[in-house]
Amino acid sequence: MSVRSGELAAAVARAFAFDGPIARAEPGFMPRPQQDLLAERVAQALDAREALVAEAGTGVGKTFAYLVPLLLSGRRALVSTATKSLQDQLFLRDLPRLRDALGVPVRMALLKGRGSYLCRWRLQQAEHSAQLPDRFAVRALQRVQVWAQGTKSGDLAEIEGLDDRSPVIPLVTSTRDNCLGSECPEHRACHVNQARREAMAADLVVVNHHLFFADLALRDSGVAELLPTVDAAVFDEAHQLAEAGIQFLGSTLATGQAIDLARDVYAAGLQHARGLQPWAALQAGIERAARELRLACAGEQREVRGMLKRRWEECEPALAEPLQALADAALAAALAVAGVAETAPEFPKLEQRARDLAAQAAQFSLEAEPGRVRWVDLTPQQARLVESPLDIRDMLTEQRALAPKAWIFTSATLGDDEALSWFSAGCGLEDAARLRVGSPFDYATQARLWVPSRMPLPNAAGHAQAVGALAGRLAGALGGRTFVLTTTLRALPVVAQAIREQTEAAGLNVLVQGTEPRRALLQRYGDGRGCVLVGSASFWEGIDMPGDALQCVLIDKLPFPPPGDPLVEARVRQLREQGRNPFDDYFVAEAAVSLKQGAGRLIRSETDRGLLVLCDPRLAQMRYGRRLLAALPPMGRLTDEAQALEWLAELAAEH
Repeated sequence: MSVRSGELAAAVARAFAFDGPIARAEPGFMPRPQQDLLAERVAQALDAREALVAEAGTGVGKTFAYLVPLLLSGRRALVSTATKSLQDQLFLRDLPRLRDALGVPVRMALLKGRGSYLCRWRLQQAEHSAQLPDRFAVRALQRVQVWAQGTKSGDLAEIEGLDDRSPVIPLVTSTRDNCLGSECPEHRACHVNQARREAMAADLVVVNHHLFFADLALRDSGVAELLPTVDAAVFDEAHQLAEAGIQFLGSTLATGQAIDLARDVYAAGLQHARGLQPWAALQAGIERAARELRLACAGEQREVRGMLKRRWEECEPALAEPLQALADAALAAALAVAGVAETAPEFPKLEQRARDLAAQAAQFSLEAEPGRVRWVDLTPQQARLVESPLDIRDMLTEQRALAPKAWIFTSATLGDDEALSWFSAGCGLEDAARLRVGSPFDYATQARLWVPSRMPLPNAAGHAQAVGALAGRLAGALGGRTFVLTTTLRALPVVAQAIREQTEAAGLNVLVQGTEPRRALLQRYGDGRGCVLVGSASFWEGIDMPGDALQCVLIDKLPFPPPGDPLVEARVRQLREQGRNPFDDYFVAEAAVSLKQGAGRLIRSETDRGLLVLCDPRLAQMRYGRRLLAALPPMGRLTDEAQALEWLAELAAEH
């Protein structure tokens, strides 16, 4: 039952009491002062319709701390989290448990981007005309076909083991560009429309950050219509909010997008209007312009592995002609498609896509808007021209001004000062109430920290090999159960090979990011016995391994932002123009937050024990080292490898 304004904090306190409804429903639940304080402040923010920025250390239970006040308030709410998997966890596990424990009749809905839902029309097309690359894709399509006959939600996450990178997914889902809308023969049964209707009718809707910003920019998924109707917006894992916002509030022109358009124009032309327009020539014109644009973006970088960022200034002189050629080719396709628009429902959409592509090419031919930065992302397959804002201040300020509501932002890492300025300044939240709640874990007893003094400096040639050799010695003493986190993908193979050489006799299994999907690597890692996992950015957060599966974490070097990144350079220029110190206010602040995220993998429960090794001697040598160490939980400090091995031997003896 919902409670009246002014009584919410008291109702929340009763819910979290040692004999309250949560304790009765959740075996092993124990009241935590940190959780109580956070829940109380969330309740106050809901009552006052104010903004709250709250950092809650690992183990506080922040999810329950914001969900309980939301559910008891009875107010309409939007909850956004970082990833689709966290969305599913909230919607399928946490919310039903709390709803039942509290006895509140709340209607809940899960809303993802259209790429997460089956498109029945495109599935029918794929069944008849899809060109699949291998037998694995054929089997995946067959699984989708069987599942499609019984699904109610159409959410592809229901299909166990379907790889997010499967080439089948783009064939059976729609995009904003290729959706036929009300012209679609399956419009009445559309899963995307069904999810949006359920969201608009619900009391509490769970979305993700990418969807939130993409929809505010494109108005394509229902969030823009939903946001004005809610009384509260909660952002969990808020430290990822700015990055998601910058990604989606900018403009992107991708050569792959142009080639997709060319192929779709050709396919629709042959199917519905064969001989009425020069479809092959139109396709060739767009594809030729896209290839020339990618070559111009690459310049002398003919061989590209992974992803390479190039400064706009380096590429711009060579882009004028290919951008004009792409705009002309796209416009020619638009005019051709418009001439046969009456023959099939696909053609009006294709015309709009072609006109949008021509407009994007024209936009990138002009100067960037003030306060925005441009760069080029190069991969082996395509080039992406990107124009982005430097932060999300203006967007969030504009949204907060539209209607009074509670805005709550929470994460385990939002800064390294009491003002949480790393997060608040980038989001325009200096006026928000702020709260820092520490972890309830006893880090001094449970964990040890070691900074090896004899490690080569990170820019030295042998640093990565030294990190791998040390990781091998420590993992050997522990019998596996070790993560090595690197700041760059470049270091992964070097570190992994050094571990293998060091542990050859012990026969440890070295798992390396990129060799398999993340989920598969974590499944192979299992309980950690006999395993070392080497990973970069995607393994620094979002991994929860309580117990003894992970008892040693090594971080190769301080995670400073890459100085050559165009977005980083633009932020540095902005800070200098403001008279601020870019190194202290940006580089060290970013490193502190990332370091806290990586270190947070180690201790996940009251009984966990482990060792954190920071393989960067600058922590002991440079003045900023004290600030970065102070940002970490208060672990016991070790001084040499002998002490580290002794601590690991103690942990190993317990199993």
